[in-house]
Amino acid sequence: MAAQQAAEQARLRDLGEILVDVQPPRRRCPKCKRSMHVRKTFGHRGVTLAHGSFHAREAEYVCPHGCSERTADGRNRRSLVRRSPETASLLLPRSTIGYDVLAHVGVERFVRFRRRDEIREDLLARWGIELSTGEVSSLAKKFCVYLKALHVSRAKALGKALAADGGWPMHIDATGEDGRGTLLVIYAGWRRWVMGSWKIPTENAQAILPRIRETAQLFGAPCAVMRDLGRAVIDAARTYIASLAKPIPNLGCHMHFVRDVGKDLLSASHDALRELFRQFKVVSRLRNLVRDLGRRLGGDMDDARGEMDAWLRSDAHPYGLPAGRAGLVMVRGMAQWTLDWADDGNDEGFPFDRPWLDLYRRCLKACRATEAYLTRQDGDRQGRRALRQLFNILVTVRSEVPFGRHALVLARRAKILDDLRDALRLTLKPNGRNEPLPAVLSPRQAARELQDIKAAVKRLASSLRRQRPDRGPASDLRAAIDLVLAHLDRHRASLFGHLVRLPRSLGGGFRLVHRTNVALEQFFCGIKRGERHRSTRKNLAHDFEQLPPEAALARNLLCQDYLDIVCGGSLLGLPAAFARLDAGHRDRALPARLLAAGDDATDVVTSSMNTTDRRFVRTDAFTGRLYAAAASRALLLD
Repeated sequence: MAAQQAAEQARLRDLGEILVDVQPPRRRCPKCKRSMHVRKTFGHRGVTLAHGSFHAREAEYVCPHGCSERTADGRNRRSLVRRSPETASLLLPRSTIGYDVLAHVGVERFVRFRRRDEIREDLLARWGIELSTGEVSSLAKKFCVYLKALHVSRAKALGKALAADGGWPMHIDATGEDGRGTLLVIYAGWRRWVMGSWKIPTENAQAILPRIRETAQLFGAPCAVMRDLGRAVIDAARTYIASLAKPIPNLGCHMHFVRDVGKDLLSASHDALRELFRQFKVVSRLRNLVRDLGRRLGGDMDDARGEMDAWLRSDAHPYGLPAGRAGLVMVRGMAQWTLDWADDGNDEGFPFDRPWLDLYRRCLKACRATEAYLTRQDGDRQGRRALRQLFNILVTVRSEVPFGRHALVLARRAKILDDLRDALRLTLKPNGRNEPLPAVLSPRQAARELQDIKAAVKRLASSLRRQRPDRGPASDLRAAIDLVLAHLDRHRASLFGHLVRLPRSLGGGFRLVHRTNVALEQFFCGIKRGERHRSTRKNLAHDFEQLPPEAALARNLLCQDYLDIVCGGSLLGLPAAFARLDAGHRDRALPARLLAAGDDATDVVTSSMNTTDRRFVRTDAFTGRLYAAAASRALLLD
């Protein structure tokens, strides 16, 4: 099938561009209703996925009685001219590129995260369309402009869908990379739609508040606000809610709350434990031992593992060391097990995972195991020597007092954090994007779910107050309890209130707002994962600085309910939806019209030095002036 398609594409390319004669029926003037005359006939090239590359000849009609219309900017008037509607529905204004090519490039770039050269090769292989990488980049930027305009043009229909759910909870968060390219996103929590995205200088209330108001004006006021615990977003949300006639809940993310408490509780001890492991080079010494034993076994590794498996299945002593190659495999496996401390975590990140505490505990267990093996005289000389090397590395962790002191403090504080997490019933991995809307709960069911959590938090606070020592040497426990209670007192009002009453027109009842911003956090992770796959770079500072903010809107195209409203239920309807945005404005494409209307105002996209600033301050003219002034002998006068 692929070979047949390639042959057909090659045959079409050999034929060259096909000449298409566009002869629409004679048109009538929309003002005077008289027949329009042909002013001129002209030819132009076109490129679409549906037709390939072609050459069209079409007529341009003008009203013979001089009817005119205003230009797109509304400032001037011009003769009323009309072209073929068939061509207008296929090609961008003043361009040879078709709307379907524009939509394809945008979807491949921002939904499937493909590189420019991949998109270019795919267009050439599948449709015989040859574009340069620069044209692909230009089309990707135009796609973002069209997608945002389409999103705004469907605001009323999207708002009706949200209102039919009983409203929409507004989730707010921002992301970036190394302080560059900060991307602010407002998210509809129940529908999993991106309602708006912008580049802002930093997370500050002056930048966030106008975006909240703009989104609420377009799609309707939200039924609740869910945000993190940053001061800027708290102030912005509080100011917006104060301006409403009917207040809505201002909710804090439970995940961010527990994470903030955990970092304050555990960071000092966890960092100290990490520095101790680095100071005594425990990890590097274990890795060197594993490497040396692997080199010693060499090509006999598979056979040695087979001998080890046979020994494990035998009735040998539970802590005896086998002789020969199996003994070296046993010692090497114990060292590797110690290094595999990440397996003890849940891949949730610090402070929910404490990797250095997990390593400490594995070192103690491995040290006890090697000690037990050394008490017996099993194995041979090589195996026991390797076992002694492993023991000498691990015993450092057990014998050095600071390891145990910091691990004890960390374990005690981690227990308090785990109790807080259990009280809040916090889970960090919800279902995927296609998770259905939360079920409409009866008042009794909805109230019971939150009341149980609220009661558990209240019991935890009372328990911590009882455990708090008023005096004595337990100063660390006292400080840890005071820290948790202070966080609870500061944020208690925003931790509860997730019940949203549905209007009577929808049958009444309640719906629960998600208690975390995890869905939005996972949305950001998906974008970053895709950008890393596309660019093959670990650090995305440059990529996020260049990424258009509308790229976040492209993720809505993965939601079927969004496609149903915006472009007829399928990505195949996207080109026609873009064409309708240009209908009646064929003098200039949408990006040019927005620039002419002054809609190109953007924020500075980074709080640190961006690419444009860096190029400017490195120019010879700028540095020459600076060096000349620095070398002058002029004195500042009072």
